[in-house]
Amino acid sequence: MLGYSFKSYDSKSMARAFGRTLPISMKQSIEVCNFIRYKKVQEAKKILQRVIEGKQAIPFTRFNTDLGHKKKIGPGSYPVKTSQEILGLLEDVEANAQFKGLNVNSLVISLLVPKMTAKAWRFGRKRRRKMKRVDIEIVVKEGSK
Repeated sequence: MLGYSFKSYDSKSMARAFGRTLPISMKQSIEVCNFIRYKKVQEAKKILQRVIEGKQAIPFTRFNTDLGHKKKIGPGSYPVKTSQEILGLLEDVEANAQFKGLNVNSLVISLLVPKMTAKAWRFGRKRRRKMKRVDIEIVVKEGSK
């Protein structure tokens, strides 16, 4: 863990979930995580559901080369696969919080970190590529936004 300390969190008022070696793009996961960080879990789930349906775009602020312009947000995209994986993790962390007895309606995403992980080879012997793999860590806690 690079620079993240959980000593400031009270373990009774927070819940965590980890996604290990998810087959999604690192760049897209950074943009999605930056967009939904510090939002309420219910709000973040609605945003990701609208992205999956193609009704709302995620604004890309860092990795926005050759991206089309979207109304009112500038460069943006619809990262469907990334949104599906992060939505599943949000549902997992919500279930973990409910198991710990936390109020599910007041959960706020306090930490959402995508990390690069080991990449495996695929597609052949001579001309081959590496798989896209990302670890994502989510920490939610009770409180207002």
